[in-house]
Amino acid sequence: MDPIVEVVALLLGFLGWVMVGIALPNRYWKTSTVDGNVITTSTIYENLWMSCATDSTGVHNCREFPSLLALNGYIQASRALMIASIVFGTFGLVAALVGMQCSKAGGENYVLKGRIAGTGGVLFILQGLCTMISVSWYAFNITQDFFDPFYPGTKFEIGEGLYIGWCSAVLAIAGGSCLTCSFHYNMKIARGTAYSHAPSRSVAASTYGRNAYV
Repeated sequence: MDPIVEVVALLLGFLGWVMVGIALPNRYWKTSTVDGNVITTSTIYENLWMSCATDSTGVHNCREFPSLLALNGYIQASRALMIASIVFGTFGLVAALVGMQCSKAGGENYVLKGRIAGTGGVLFILQGLCTMISVSWYAFNITQDFFDPFYPGTKFEIGEGLYIGWCSAVLAIAGGSCLTCSFHYNMKIARGTAYSHAPSRSVAASTYGRNAYV
């Protein structure tokens, strides 16, 4: 596997993993501004864990969602997907570090190290997919309520936390794809090289004949 591709893929996966950690606790997954006079103008914003409100004077209050079972299904699913994304990314980073050629971990067995790195690439892809599904599903519900003329509640808009999540998903998928594709490409080259150096049966037979009867 090309060491440069490994390093680039590791950096992309690491950045994606860090951005997941930033997006998950970010409070601005969806925002709504209620216009009024100087005192009554307020901003409401929510994420997967709490709902907050702040007024024009800078005073803000937050309350955590009181019950997990009382939440909408997409919020529960988004929580699970984001946590799974962090877990996949953590194991992906460990596998990528162990599988890199410049790493001393795993010994000198480069075939095994390549397979470990390829596994890390798959884990990065899973991380990106979990993040992408979570933030896209959350954004879909925001836009669905926003454009529904009969929706009675507060209409929110997409917040910065979702954009961070989308960027994280793209980076993780790109890094995982680089690791996985590079691993498969190098395995094909290795197999082709092994077959090209293997002696044919006719050559082996002729050599045996010369050794036996000459």
